[in-house]
Amino acid sequence: MLSHFMLRARADAWLYLAVAFYFIGGVLLITFSGHAEVMSFSLYFDQWTFLFLIFMPLTAVVVDYAWIIFRFEAKRSLAARKAFSPQRLAHLFSGMALLMALMIFQGTFTSIKNLLPILRGGFVYDHMLANADALLSFGPDPVKILQSIRVVGIMDWNYSILWFILCFGTLFFVATSPRAASIRVRYISMFMFVWVVCGNILAAIFMSAGPAFYGAVTGDHERFAALLAFLSSPDGPLLARSFQGYLWSLHQGGTSGLGSGISAFPSVHVGLIALNAFFAFDLSRRFGVLAVCYTAFVMLSSVCLGWHYAVDGYASLILVGAAHYGLKALRERRPTPSRAPDGATVTP
Repeated sequence: MLSHFMLRARADAWLYLAVAFYFIGGVLLITFSGHAEVMSFSLYFDQWTFLFLIFMPLTAVVVDYAWIIFRFEAKRSLAARKAFSPQRLAHLFSGMALLMALMIFQGTFTSIKNLLPILRGGFVYDHMLANADALLSFGPDPVKILQSIRVVGIMDWNYSILWFILCFGTLFFVATSPRAASIRVRYISMFMFVWVVCGNILAAIFMSAGPAFYGAVTGDHERFAALLAFLSSPDGPLLARSFQGYLWSLHQGGTSGLGSGISAFPSVHVGLIALNAFFAFDLSRRFGVLAVCYTAFVMLSSVCLGWHYAVDGYASLILVGAAHYGLKALRERRPTPSRAPDGATVTP
């Protein structure tokens, strides 16, 4: 099993290198800015290790074993040996090791995100983005249109809970399943691209807080007064209101928390779910259409719940789509990759 593990680890070497450079760059940026209080690395340890080292691996083992029991009869022992072969286990463990590196990546992302408003002197682009939204929607702010078609409970639960299950469940599957071996490096490269480019670089350039915080950062409390009234009403989105209050209290206190940091443009929420939709199209056109419809629902929810301006989602969709198909075209021009003994490709 060790030889198979090392083969997979070598195939993932680029990803480890990228995490290391990102981590070093983030620590240097924070250190030289003199704001060590924004560092958030330790915040992810308990939740991330439980999720990716205990809960999801056990779930995967249970699902595999249940599949063997219900799918196979006379050949159950053969199927079990294949499902828990050294090659399969090496793939699982190498993926878990990679996910632990991504724990450091996520800590770096949150640390940098916490620092951005300090470096930029606040949220300076909300007015411009809100005006762009109004222009593209022929006058009224999009949230005023979307509230008339909202399904509040579904939107709130989907955006605050189901989105995380889908995005991080997909990440675990791609990292640990032999069935996703051919896209593992490319998918995780794009996963990191969304967080770094959308969530750090472009967020820093177009520093903005989003409609829910518009009045607090611009002083104009009238423009999104209807949205704030909707968010705070008894029939409003409880989860969105709670998370927004949590983020704003951390921002005001200058402290870090799990998932802390406020930025609107472009939307990481839309970027990550759009990434999954583009990969779904590579798998199946029908599956891809369903994934695109879900992405559109996430975009609508992000605006209706006050997290984002509509242009935040448009920008993420265009950027992630261009990067996905650009990387795919570049990969297809490369020579055919070598294969591991278990049949998995070992180059990006």
